[in-house]
Amino acid sequence: MIRISIQPHLQIRDDSDAAGAPLDVSRLVTLLGHIESTGSISQSAQATGLSYRYAWGILRDAQTLFGGALIDKTRGRGSALSPLAQQLVWASKRIAARLSPTLESLASELEIELKKLADQPGTTLRLHASHGFAVAALHDFLDAHRVRHDLKYCGSLEAVAALAQGACDIAGFHVPIGEFERDMLASFATWIRPQTHCLIQLAVRSQGIFVRPGNPKQVTTLQDLCRADVRFVNRQTGSGTRLLLDLMLKARGIDSGRIEGYSNGEFTHAAVAAYIGSGMADAGFGVETAARRFGLDFVPVLKERYFFVIERERLQSPALAGAVAALRSAGFRQVVDALPGYDGSLTGTVLTLEEAFPERVGPSG
Repeated sequence: MIRISIQPHLQIRDDSDAAGAPLDVSRLVTLLGHIESTGSISQSAQATGLSYRYAWGILRDAQTLFGGALIDKTRGRGSALSPLAQQLVWASKRIAARLSPTLESLASELEIELKKLADQPGTTLRLHASHGFAVAALHDFLDAHRVRHDLKYCGSLEAVAALAQGACDIAGFHVPIGEFERDMLASFATWIRPQTHCLIQLAVRSQGIFVRPGNPKQVTTLQDLCRADVRFVNRQTGSGTRLLLDLMLKARGIDSGRIEGYSNGEFTHAAVAAYIGSGMADAGFGVETAARRFGLDFVPVLKERYFFVIERERLQSPALAGAVAALRSAGFRQVVDALPGYDGSLTGTVLTLEEAFPERVGPSG
């Protein structure tokens, strides 16, 4: 089975030196990341498969290019990253977080085209979903179990619309538990119908406010986002998280126009976290896993359920059998449970819309 991976490759060069070779920043930040965690250049060189001399050569060339130190050496504490080096590492994290869903979607599209040209037999499952950690885990799980699939990352509204239009076989969307469930569910009512669709629960996950380590701005409520000293970074328009945040602000009488940076949209939870971690914002909103992975503090606000929606009549079809079996397996449930802020106890449960939302969906739809 063909699998394609597309990775961003960052290079920097001094345009005043026409003959100079560009600096491979990707290799540099990998080395710097190891130095940050180990405090040792020699250990980091070994971990990245480089000789100590070659690793020092990369650091020296970078310091010459940037005109500043990348490593601070202190007695008894080993090597630490300078502010310049820390910013390079965060810039790389931000680039990866922002581009990864786009590149993964492009890779899936290319795989499909190559499989057609190679005349490879077999049906490919089409999965559209907003970018999330459990969705990414499912992608890897399906790969490991050799289930053919094409994953396209998009906003929740776009995903369910694609299912209704026949452009995908499974669509992912998420709905908050409690106060905002009815309004959020109404956003999807045009495309999801009780008579024709059923749901498979992916997970319950925590959504909340991302803040920098130690919460220096003391952001503890949504109202705090309106303060003049707080810079915010949002999710993109059309994402389920952006829709949810809009609903919460409206219910609390908070004018989003008072929130500095509210119009700045990132495509993933990870990109929001990386943006804050690099010091470009003070707060964001998203799932707990992203905050934990980027070393941020997390202020929980609510929990939500993430579902996949499928046409009922296709639930037992050969085209979907492999994916449905994977979703319902104990192995995948353990993978979801291991994600910070995720609860996989009901992962793989198949529900009608009436069973999932008994107070919101009437028996006749």
